[in-house]
Amino acid sequence: MAATPCSALQAAQILATAAEGAHVTPGQAAAAMIAGSRGATVPTHLERSLRRAIGNARTPSLAAARVALLPSRKRTEEVLAEFRRCRSRLAASPPDEAARRAVDDAAYTLCVMLGRTSVHDAVLAAEQHLASPA
Repeated sequence: MAATPCSALQAAQILATAAEGAHVTPGQAAAAMIAGSRGATVPTHLERSLRRAIGNARTPSLAAARVALLPSRKRTEEVLAEFRRCRSRLAASPPDEAARRAVDDAAYTLCVMLGRTSVHDAVLAAEQHLASPA
């Protein structure tokens, strides 16, 4: 998993996909990966399935490759700043449900606005948009 920078959720999805392809449970796949990191031999069918799942995760989908209209820089900056404010508020008070909803709302807005399916990708796209020459 270290070869594919991703969120914990994406790593879990990759592991689940690999486990499904190898016809084992995600727990068994995780145990085999941990044992493999300690020098044990990982079953060939599981290793092949994991490589396939990682390859699929690295390959951009056709939907992500489409060119779309970008929002204005000002709006992008506003939404990105709001997301970061909400995230800081949640970090300061993790049990606060209102803060959690605010983060979810801001993340959703960012994803929709930039046409991305993950918050991480949306933040990266927003930062690239703001950093690109006018």
